[in-house]
Amino acid sequence: MGTLSTSLINSADALQVYSDALDVIQNNVTNANTPGYVEQTPTLVAQPFDLTTGAPGGVGLGPTQSSRNQYAEQNVRTEQTAYSYDQQQVSDLSTAQNYFSLSTTSGIGPDISSLFNSFSALSVTPNDTVARQTVLNDATTVAQDFNDAASGLLSQANNLQQATTSTITAINQLGGTIAELNSQHSLDSTGQVDAGVDAQLNSSLDQLSQYVNFSVLQQPDGEISVYLGGQTPLVLGQQSYAIQGDFSTPQTAILSSSGTDITDQLTGGQLGAQLNDSNNVLPSYVSGLNTLAQTLADQVNGALNQGIDENGAAPTTNLFSYDATTGAALTLAVNPLTPDQIAAATPGAPGGNGNALAVAALANSPVVGGYTFAQAYGNLGGQVGSDLSTAQNNSTTDQSLLSQAQSLRQQISGVSLDSEAVNLMQYERSYDAISKMLGVLTSLTLDVVNLLPPISSS
Repeated sequence: MGTLSTSLINSADALQVYSDALDVIQNNVTNANTPGYVEQTPTLVAQPFDLTTGAPGGVGLGPTQSSRNQYAEQNVRTEQTAYSYDQQQVSDLSTAQNYFSLSTTSGIGPDISSLFNSFSALSVTPNDTVARQTVLNDATTVAQDFNDAASGLLSQANNLQQATTSTITAINQLGGTIAELNSQHSLDSTGQVDAGVDAQLNSSLDQLSQYVNFSVLQQPDGEISVYLGGQTPLVLGQQSYAIQGDFSTPQTAILSSSGTDITDQLTGGQLGAQLNDSNNVLPSYVSGLNTLAQTLADQVNGALNQGIDENGAAPTTNLFSYDATTGAALTLAVNPLTPDQIAAATPGAPGGNGNALAVAALANSPVVGGYTFAQAYGNLGGQVGSDLSTAQNNSTTDQSLLSQAQSLRQQISGVSLDSEAVNLMQYERSYDAISKMLGVLTSLTLDVVNLLPPISSS
């Protein structure tokens, strides 16, 4: 009877074990497409068998094993951070390129050429009022072109500030989410964590990798710490530490929760690209635009000041004006001159065209850092195009690397419905076999009981 009861107990325990194992498999199938979820594998453990000590033997359910591979996880996050950086740059530079088009018939480059052509035309008919007015009109068009480009870049810089603020908010929200999940992520008595909480935690880390570069340190109790740039705490256990943006100066800065400038640490993700574009890339474009505008104004003003106007008088007002402090490109303007005030002649030849020819000759003079105006603008537009092309190429490469990293992670720890179907079939067969054995043992037990003589009431 003892052996029979032991077998009965073992079969009942085994039935529960396989039932629990089937629950694990079903949970895998249900969460196959849940972000951050990885395959969980039930383990079967042989129980000790020793009738002298009362150990009945049989099978038990051991700790459920997670297939999560931290190397694969980190590889995905690293590639995601790089790809998000590239995508942000492509977006920013695509917008900036609109202000430096080299293929249109209007804009800064073509209109500078038109301005010098109008001086050339004026040299043919130096006393023609229409030709003089054309010079003023073309100069106004050039000034407006510079204003529009500079205003566009300034507007983009303001938009980048708003985008950076949104990115900072997203980072802080994810930091709070991770800290909250940490409170649910502690290990149980078997050293396991809840698979659902673990999935949410890793999904949050994947999202964070889109915004900024960081490192993760897992604590012995299962909680994680997140360090922005590998140095500044965003999350320590169940406490998050919010960062903030400082836009009080032209250079955007990111401050830690304690007020320390951590801008230099943030080199990846959307935030890294936004900081680089705001602090370095766009200012370099604006600087080049200001140099071109200021040089054009100074050269034309200087040449005109060497001549005399239609009335034989030396100029008293420059053709162009600008505010170098605010920015020559943004503030370039044409002073309110009348056509007769254009100094087309030289002092030695009143009514002539000598000075108009001198101004027209500036078109081919290497006065902008060793380049002509057309070449200098071409270089500036070419730099923007080159930067955009590099960002696009990097984006294509990093997208491929990200796809490879995600594929590798899926192979290592993702849920395969085919594999789960095989496992499900195996455990169902085991469950059915144990059920049948339990039925047989139950029947045998009843038969044995029925064979026992009735207990006398005397």
